[in-house]
Amino acid sequence: MRPFLAICLGAACTAAFALPVAPDAGAGARRPAAPSAGDLPGSTQSLPVAALGAPAPHTTDRDTPTAPAAQALGLPARSVRPFSLLGVVWDDADAQLQGRVQVRTRTTGSGAWSGWQDVQTHNDDAPDLGAAERHDSDVRGSTAPLWVGDSDAVQLRITPETRHRAPATLPGGLRLELVDPGEQPRTDRGRHDGPPAPLTPEAAAASAANAKLAPLGATEIPALDHAASQADVAAVDGPPSAQTSVGPRPRIVTRAGWGADEQLREKAFTYTHTVRAAFVHHSGSGNNYTCAQAPSLIRAMYRFHVKSNHWRDIGYNFLIDKCGTVYEGRAGGVAKPVMGAHTLGFNNDSTGIAVLGTFTDIEPPKRAVDAVARLTAWKLGLYGVDPRATIAVLSGGSNRFPKGVKVRLHVISGHRDGFTTDCPGVHLYNKLAATRLAAAGLQGR
Repeated sequence: MRPFLAICLGAACTAAFALPVAPDAGAGARRPAAPSAGDLPGSTQSLPVAALGAPAPHTTDRDTPTAPAAQALGLPARSVRPFSLLGVVWDDADAQLQGRVQVRTRTTGSGAWSGWQDVQTHNDDAPDLGAAERHDSDVRGSTAPLWVGDSDAVQLRITPETRHRAPATLPGGLRLELVDPGEQPRTDRGRHDGPPAPLTPEAAAASAANAKLAPLGATEIPALDHAASQADVAAVDGPPSAQTSVGPRPRIVTRAGWGADEQLREKAFTYTHTVRAAFVHHSGSGNNYTCAQAPSLIRAMYRFHVKSNHWRDIGYNFLIDKCGTVYEGRAGGVAKPVMGAHTLGFNNDSTGIAVLGTFTDIEPPKRAVDAVARLTAWKLGLYGVDPRATIAVLSGGSNRFPKGVKVRLHVISGHRDGFTTDCPGVHLYNKLAATRLAAAGLQGR
């Protein structure tokens, strides 16, 4: 870990870390009462970021000040209501946070603090400039969300980058968002005493979008072999491709299966014309989750995208955990061309797949990589697309390709192919060449 001079120096650091944790009266430090049956699961605490005392001077080897000091921002250690995921947001979605964001958290009930963790500052997953998200709300900029597990206290520090001997200007309206994913709802309908709870209209609509693949209220769409999966082209609700070769359908956990609160999102579904490409991402949320926690992580990410970023729904079309389980993302039907918010400039006619984790420094699990191949073989096959191919697409505007520029991309691309970013991490990105071949083989090509 690099030294953090803007916060403390030498013995001052020891004193600072010995300070008591201040209660957060505004957010409420006590655990709330258990929710009633009618309460919506989960919650978000939004805390304004402020200056953190006097900045440390920039010095030369002779201890002579040479440049303006970087003013650190953040939050002192404070108790809060329990949460499991966090991120920083700001007002202007087009502004960048040019700095380092670090947090440490306290595990609920244990009193044990984590070490300082870096938060991925550039969250390049975003709706296109002309997308519905940007029509109906003030979309925010944000870091990637970070999964920290059940926690009841937090400390934040943000250090601006120094460029041309001056600290970068940080975006306005910085807030720390703390997300509680809520409890997993009972989804094994009919297996408990008493009648099953009726579906809300929003939940019924989300489930009905998959009606040709699974019954209403289903928590999963079952896997099929290669031969049976050819019939899934009927679920596209459009004219079938003249040449379809659909890979075997993977098991997909539906939104009901991971516990989506369907009242959070916008009611209407948004569709593009077709699916010509798949963009692979890592979520940037870290690797400190278990497969059993993956539904909670997805619920928290969903709430962060909608409540904190002001998107209409979760951004990705699909998510894959470290055990290789595939989850339905944005509502509208897993076989259909649902418009996502995952690759700024290239959301049109594409699908976005996020592997839960961060793969800049570690290898992605083989089961997750294999799941990417299975999912793309099936999804692209529904639209007659060869995973080995390249296609020409028009950029809708990104930091790599201006709007209107024609770009040739792999049908299975990494996020960095359309946007200047580290996503999906070098270790996952390096698997994509083999993934294209594996997906084509699953299609029988």
